[in-house]
Amino acid sequence: MLNSSPAKPLMALPMEEFLKRLASDAPTPGGGSVSAYAGAMAGALVSMVGTLTQGKQMPSGDEFDGMEILIEQGHQIAQTLSEAVDRDSAAFDAVMAAFKLPKDTDEAKAARSVAIQAATKHAAEVPLEVARECLAAAELAFVALDQGNPNCASDAGVAGILAVAGLEGAILNVAINLGSIKDSEWVAAKRTECEQLLERRREIRSSLEVRLKVAIPGMEGLLTL
Repeated sequence: MLNSSPAKPLMALPMEEFLKRLASDAPTPGGGSVSAYAGAMAGALVSMVGTLTQGKQMPSGDEFDGMEILIEQGHQIAQTLSEAVDRDSAAFDAVMAAFKLPKDTDEAKAARSVAIQAATKHAAEVPLEVARECLAAAELAFVALDQGNPNCASDAGVAGILAVAGLEGAILNVAINLGSIKDSEWVAAKRTECEQLLERRREIRSSLEVRLKVAIPGMEGLLTL
């Protein structure tokens, strides 16, 4: 086990220390936090494209437009998902804490069961929120790719790829918790939303490949998303 203080936010850790903790036998951070981290980097990359585009001129001589909104929304997504890196780990820790509650009496067993179900629902809701934000990041990456500085096309493409990966990883973390939740109506509603998010993800992945091949001619034949 590492000796890093558990009270220190994960996003405040140097990258090297974060990776060491990720590779350790500690249960958190795990895939859920990494999914949020991927989405946060996507949002930050979108903002970078906007920043590098703002004030620049297109070949026509006109300035690129709408970059302030791109920068602001990218920052918002990056901030939200940065916070989710720690929120996801905290949600998993809460599930583990619920399982450790006493069960020596019928009353204690009932209270423990309620606590486990509540914590598990929360552990499913956090990555679902991450998936929603990653979808927003992917949509924003399209704007960066279509309207941003052409020299930043690869950065916008990486933002889109990271956002899709974050979405997919987050859905996996929703799914693994849904199997332990007894509220069938709640589970059905979350599964429906997951299916909708994944359907949009398929559309984004296909469209991203087409757009990247136009924006980066040298990509033809090298990468299939």
